[in-house]
Amino acid sequence: GDMRARPQVLTMLAAAATFVAVALSMSAPAQAATATAVGSAITAQSTTPHLPSTLHMTTRHSCATPNTAHTMQCFAIERTDVRGVAANAINPNVTPSGYGPTDLASAYKLATAGGAGETVAIVDAFNDPTAAADLATYRSQFGLPACTVASGCLQIVNQNGATSPLPANNSGWAGEESLDLDMVSAICPNCHIILVEASSASDANLYAAEDRAVTMGAKFVSNSWGGPEYSGQTTDDSHFNHPGVAITVSSGDSGTGAQFPATSRFVTAVGGTHLVTATNSRGWTETAWNDAGSGCSAFDAKPTWQTVTTNCTRRAEADVSAVADPATGVAVFQTFGASGWVVYGGTSVAAPVIAGVYALAGNPTAGTYPASYPYAHAGNLFDVTSGSNGTCGAPICTAGTGWDGPTGLGTPNGTAAFSNGGGPGPLAINNPGNQTSTVGTAVSLTFSASGGTPPYTFTSTALPAGLSLSSSGVISGTPTTAGTTSVTATVHDSASGTASTTFTWTVNAAGSCTPAQLLGNPGFETGSAAPWTSTAGVVNPNGAGQTSHSGTWYAWLDGYGTTHTDTLSQTVTIPAGCHAVLQFWLHIDTAETTTTTQFDKLTVTSTTGGVTTTLATYSNLNHATGYSLKTLNLPATTGSTVIKFSGTEDVSLQTSFVIDDTSLTVS
Repeated sequence: GDMRARPQVLTMLAAAATFVAVALSMSAPAQAATATAVGSAITAQSTTPHLPSTLHMTTRHSCATPNTAHTMQCFAIERTDVRGVAANAINPNVTPSGYGPTDLASAYKLATAGGAGETVAIVDAFNDPTAAADLATYRSQFGLPACTVASGCLQIVNQNGATSPLPANNSGWAGEESLDLDMVSAICPNCHIILVEASSASDANLYAAEDRAVTMGAKFVSNSWGGPEYSGQTTDDSHFNHPGVAITVSSGDSGTGAQFPATSRFVTAVGGTHLVTATNSRGWTETAWNDAGSGCSAFDAKPTWQTVTTNCTRRAEADVSAVADPATGVAVFQTFGASGWVVYGGTSVAAPVIAGVYALAGNPTAGTYPASYPYAHAGNLFDVTSGSNGTCGAPICTAGTGWDGPTGLGTPNGTAAFSNGGGPGPLAINNPGNQTSTVGTAVSLTFSASGGTPPYTFTSTALPAGLSLSSSGVISGTPTTAGTTSVTATVHDSASGTASTTFTWTVNAAGSCTPAQLLGNPGFETGSAAPWTSTAGVVNPNGAGQTSHSGTWYAWLDGYGTTHTDTLSQTVTIPAGCHAVLQFWLHIDTAETTTTTQFDKLTVTSTTGGVTTTLATYSNLNHATGYSLKTLNLPATTGSTVIKFSGTEDVSLQTSFVIDDTSLTVS
């Protein structure tokens, strides 16, 4: 009933012909390598086999998609088309499928003999009961020095820092932990490792584990998990605000759409690439992985060090990247939840790789945020200039010269980009963006600074009446007079250096924003779209194939099972001094069977003054029974604003995006 009478046309013969054509186009050695990769998880000699991404690759997410709020998902993706081998299969004459330590060191020009005395912490959820034993097998297979609990090289603790009791066992998160342990070992074999296991995948427990990792002395912390952004994340940022500690976070495996904590302004957000050998001088080449996470934060401010063009008003991800495509995945040894050697991908690979590179570069400078280092040394990275993870164009979706969303500034070319370089960098102060407040309503705004020679002091000019700036950089007070001023804030360091930034501050008269709901025909109960503008067939009654959330009518985007785009938009005027919140009820059903790939997407945007902001992206992966309420905060805007829903389907297998009971409230 949900297919809208559009039958799917299966083209298996065409697919088979494509497979044969690709195979015949290969050289004889390439055909042999491909056959070997398909047939077995190991191959003789030192060449690591890898399946081309277009030839019968199947995968699964190691961790299930959370079905409750404030629960995080790990981003490990396991190849299920590579046949595993028996546990404890150590043989110096064979190489497990997937890239190993030598491959990664070669690709990223790393001298892995360093790292002695450094400690990398890995934060994950639940317990992997075979973590230590599996790590021993991985390191033995690849000739790495032993790292055991008995020697003190490896610690496995709960979120309280104790070795007992450890959390409940979980086979999905065990894959993530095996992957993380193996990747830190591959990049920094002389590093000590602390595995901090949160009691559950709740954000509260993972954040507690994050703080524990730092209190245990780790200067490098890897996080291969995340979830959708939420308004309270700016408060939870405190768990990642650890100056002098390099904190890496996977950007996610769902293409465009910001993820937290990758969008925290205190961490290094790590995107993903497709990595293959090449005949160039480097010996390798990389393109953006088509599922690497990227996006603009709706809540976290742009860090002072993110000076590149991102087309985002706030924090943008990613910062740097490393291999993540499962088609060019890495070898991992796992016996709880798997049966031995497996191949993993996802930005879960990239985050511990980058954490290991930071460790090879040496301890971060006290009081600095290591996420800023690559921006000061972008020339010491391999720039990834091709590939994309979506259709939103450059720089958020499409890789190009310099910074882009899927790959950030690029991938490691040695360790120089991950060190402070012996100097603090230029003194800088963040620009908080133009501010709006109301007479009689208290405000608080905190500045941050980087570079120069700490400690810092702050001064300002032209603050609105009633406000003051403390020497530590906090603007506070209650505005007393309506009007607009041009504020200049200046940071001073102990070496007499200064840096300034300017922005406007508008104070509205008290009560100037009258709370209101601005959307017309919010539940589509007129039986037509107006004042919405939509493509044909979007507004439907009960009985047409879907069911409304309330009333009789609803908006139904896509559901055709073929290449199709539906849109639904309405223009409203947001009064000055108002904060706008979009809410709607959304139901998604799909015939797609994948648990890893976004084939069909619904994108929600707002456009004001020609500037478009992506508020949220949903896909076939978000399907669920019934409706769920979505709440999205619009950026600070005034005037004519277009709210738009855009649904796109690929060539087969329908996905329906059903919207009802919308509202755009201002207050």
